Amino acid sequence: MTYQEKKSIVSLVSVIVIFGSFCLYMYPQIPGNGLESLETYRFWGSFVFTLILVSIIAHIIINIVFNIVYRITTGEKEPTFEDELDNIINLRATRNSFFVFILGFLLAMGSLIIFQPSQMMFIILITSGFMSDVTGSVTKLYHYRKGV
Repeated sequence: MTYQEKKSIVSLVSVIVIFGSFCLYMYPQIPGNGLESLETYRFWGSFVFTLILVSIIAHIIINIVFNIVYRITTGEKEPTFEDELDNIINLRATRNSFFVFILGFLLAMGSLIIFQPSQMMFIILITSGFMSDVTGSVTKLYHYRKGV
């Protein structure tokens, strides 16, 4: 298994663990009063903002730990160059990831058109962000295994 495949697997697992544990942590704090109260908007705003911060910090730490463990176990350094294959795979993963997020964004806006509560919009946006991250990692893993 190549370095890129291992990194994609670690990224996929870390995305799932970070998102799942953060949602489990925040679930008991969901406001129970009216669906359209200011407290509800404050909760979802802080949810998204905190999730972004926690996710960025956790990904940085996980990448550092992964590179240290990789170097200790294999004795090799992280590849310092990217060839054309790496660039093509990254572009395809980014394209697929953006497609999933834009689709989720359109669904979230559509939920407002059909008079769903605003909480539904936030849930769809957060879920589409998670799914776009998973899609990017799975796309990279697939293309590194099967080719372009």
